[in-house]
Amino acid sequence: MKGNSKLKSSFHKIILALLLMPFAAIADWGLNMTQGVTPISQEIYDMHMLTLWVVTIIGILVFGVMFWSIFHHRKSKGVKPAKFSHSTTVEIIWTIIPLIIITSLAIKATKLLIKMDDTSEAQVTVKATGSQWKWKYDYLDEDLTIYSVLDENSTEVSQLNSGKDPMQSENYLLDVDEPIVLPINTKIRILTTAADVIHAWWVPDLGWKRDAIPGYINDNWAVIEKPGVYRGQCAEICGKGHGYMPIVVKAVTMEEYTAWVSEKKLAQAAEKNTSEMVLTMEELMTKGESVYKAQCLACHQANGQGIKGVFPALVKSPVAVDSDKRLIHIQQIILGKNLMPAFGEQLSDVDIAAVTTYERNAWGNDTGDIVQAKEVSEARPQAKAN
Repeated sequence: MKGNSKLKSSFHKIILALLLMPFAAIADWGLNMTQGVTPISQEIYDMHMLTLWVVTIIGILVFGVMFWSIFHHRKSKGVKPAKFSHSTTVEIIWTIIPLIIITSLAIKATKLLIKMDDTSEAQVTVKATGSQWKWKYDYLDEDLTIYSVLDENSTEVSQLNSGKDPMQSENYLLDVDEPIVLPINTKIRILTTAADVIHAWWVPDLGWKRDAIPGYINDNWAVIEKPGVYRGQCAEICGKGHGYMPIVVKAVTMEEYTAWVSEKKLAQAAEKNTSEMVLTMEELMTKGESVYKAQCLACHQANGQGIKGVFPALVKSPVAVDSDKRLIHIQQIILGKNLMPAFGEQLSDVDIAAVTTYERNAWGNDTGDIVQAKEVSEARPQAKAN
């Protein structure tokens, strides 16, 4: 009797676990799919939950019958096995029912996939271009371009021997200096491509991921229903800095979006007219340090020593200290070299002048060189010609 009691208790526990499985998945433990903030993400979530419920119910029925049969027809009760080869009726039933279930799910899933690919009638179009290790966003309707790189705090914490605990850093490796700003309740088409290797643009709250492939453009769309900040990451291993190119979407009202676009356009127009700007050494060093931390620190390190065998040191580097290599220094920042990406499009003349001045005078280099925006402006055509 005790054996029967234990068997019944185990059977009841198994059934209870199967019944509670969907509820455990729904619980806020990060075990379930993200519901998201777009109609598509909600439909994907509903499809996921429907499939989960169907599988769970089938599992309960199949395992329930199996365990009941094992328990009810056990040898200790003296039950003798039935002697028959098959049942055509049963075989037809267990073929037709699964076929109906799978076909119903397939039709629903296919309709959803077709809907996901319908990027027509988009009101805002943004092209996201991945490169090692940042994102470039071109607002094609606004003639506006922004670059998004890992935020300064995460960059500093990630340095070798930084002495800072990543666990104590808020949104470590999930924040950027410049989020992509998008309006809510607006159909947004997002094109994805890459400038070097394969990347992937993935924001769970939008409900989809798209590969960013060099020479090829993928697209998808979203209608964000709630204002807020939604984080994602590159979802395709793309090199050393794969974990250092997060995605941050800032969803705002259309009024806020329009104001942001106008502000960015004015700021970028002002930057284009800075070639005649003259800054003091102190101003250049302050701005240069900021640019260096945002763009260069991850590879060349906070102390300018680089990473041996991978990224060269800037401390006492001939390019950074020799007066006859000053132009080469500027041109390398504009065009890039080897693993170093080109910053000519991303940084203004003032930014490049400032970071060049900083690198030529920081960490004991102390050349006393001051590079102004006009010198960078004049170096650009020479760099392209070379």
